[in-house]
Amino acid sequence: KDVGFVPVEMESESVSKTLEYAYDDWTIAQMADKMGNTGVFKQFTERAQYYKNMYNPSTGFMQGRFNNTWFGPFDPYEVNFNYTEANAWQYSLYAPQDISGLMQLMGGKARLAKHLDNLFSAKQETSGRKQPDITGLIGQYVHGNEPSHHMAYLYNFVNRPSDTQRIVREILTTLYANAPDGVSGNEDCGQMSAWYVFSSLGFYPVTPGSNQYIIGSPLFEKATITLEDSKQFTVQANGISAKNFYIKSATLNGKVLDRSYLYHQEITSGGTLVFEMTNTPSAWGTKDSQIPSTQIQEHQILLTPFIASGTVSFKQSTSITLGVADTDADIYYSIDEGEFTKYEAAIAISESVLIKTYAQKQGKKSGVLSTQFFKIDPNVSITLNTQYANEYSASGENALIDGIKGALDFRTGAWQGYSDKDLDAEVNLGSVQNISEIKTNFLQEQRSWIFYPTQVECLISKDGKNFTSIGVQKIDAAKPSQDAVIKSVVFKTNQKAQFVKLKATNLGDVPPWHLGHPFDGKAWIFTDEIEIK
Repeated sequence: KDVGFVPVEMESESVSKTLEYAYDDWTIAQMADKMGNTGVFKQFTERAQYYKNMYNPSTGFMQGRFNNTWFGPFDPYEVNFNYTEANAWQYSLYAPQDISGLMQLMGGKARLAKHLDNLFSAKQETSGRKQPDITGLIGQYVHGNEPSHHMAYLYNFVNRPSDTQRIVREILTTLYANAPDGVSGNEDCGQMSAWYVFSSLGFYPVTPGSNQYIIGSPLFEKATITLEDSKQFTVQANGISAKNFYIKSATLNGKVLDRSYLYHQEITSGGTLVFEMTNTPSAWGTKDSQIPSTQIQEHQILLTPFIASGTVSFKQSTSITLGVADTDADIYYSIDEGEFTKYEAAIAISESVLIKTYAQKQGKKSGVLSTQFFKIDPNVSITLNTQYANEYSASGENALIDGIKGALDFRTGAWQGYSDKDLDAEVNLGSVQNISEIKTNFLQEQRSWIFYPTQVECLISKDGKNFTSIGVQKIDAAKPSQDAVIKSVVFKTNQKAQFVKLKATNLGDVPPWHLGHPFDGKAWIFTDEIEIK
């Protein structure tokens, strides 16, 4: 609420939560409007636009914001903890309450149309975490998971209803079957069936809570809805066949219907909707006056600025550039609680500082964002002899010495994860020093296949070649636990050394009692921050 989005470091699945909360808030705003509560209407209409703060204009996707930087390295195909059972392809068009606003954010109607084309023609493979919910794919459109369900109908909003008709028919006929496994994903409270029922009738509620249904392509020659007051609404598709799924023309109660959407009251009043079907795309519903629109027009928000380049943790110095999706807005920043200054050029820093930013336009001001930058001792370096998983990279090569510590939720971007691999890390202090303590943290979250290592060994050296072990700590990693717990492994010593090596042994196969065991599940090690005194 304070910054206008869910930050990666605060909550897991931050992109999905920000986008879905924004839609939820829009529905609250609609209720408040009907009730005449102008204060609540304004508050939640503003919050319904927070989805805009997740849009990275340089990638064209909804992306996580980690300490106000864009989470990276970014791969739209990667399934990771920024999205709920999905990736950036499958969430970046989730703003059903404000499709016109989304279109403007992306750069216009042509950009949205191009994104849709790329979505449905993209390769089907994903990267990152294996996710069983990602099923029923057409390109990167995932019919087996609900956040994608409105996307085929978005072509109507860009004057291309024939593409909606084509893709809807493909989904109806290839991703459903009259068999025990006849739906292409988890039914999830009836949503898979609801999509089929609506779409087979020929229309779908892209924005539940509005009074519009977007027209697709009917599956049956004739279907009748009997309403509660005994009125009937009939959909008739003349000439329909396996090849004739394009709409040539339409009438509603005998009058020409040339728009590609219906109003709720047109259905509940009863009547007859007649489609004339053909085997080729037509010009029906393609004019600007004939396309649907969902748009938030009142109480427009000012988007929050972001850190476009520069690293949160650095050694010598870093150059910070700021950006904001609204290029007409000015950006202001302060350093270490100083006066705010208008941003004009890159900010060079060489020490740990706190930078605050906000955007301003025509007297309107965004939320104030704070980012703590950490300077790593430039004499200290780390070598990772085993490779971390890309989707759990934290800040990358220096994550274990960057000063940013992971919390109990492994999905908040600070933990570094190793799948079915040991941890083998070597810290170079830059010179021989007196060492009294070496400490590192490990996370246990067994429900997510994250286990403590079975043992941790610490070795030290003056020359980086001849290492001496100062201790081995064994851990009962296979002991069942339902809790997320952080364990600090500490080695005490009183010796001189320049190099410190930590070796943590992965459990390997998950224990027989674990739900992943029948599937040859492998354990993860999650570690963060090697501290040397």
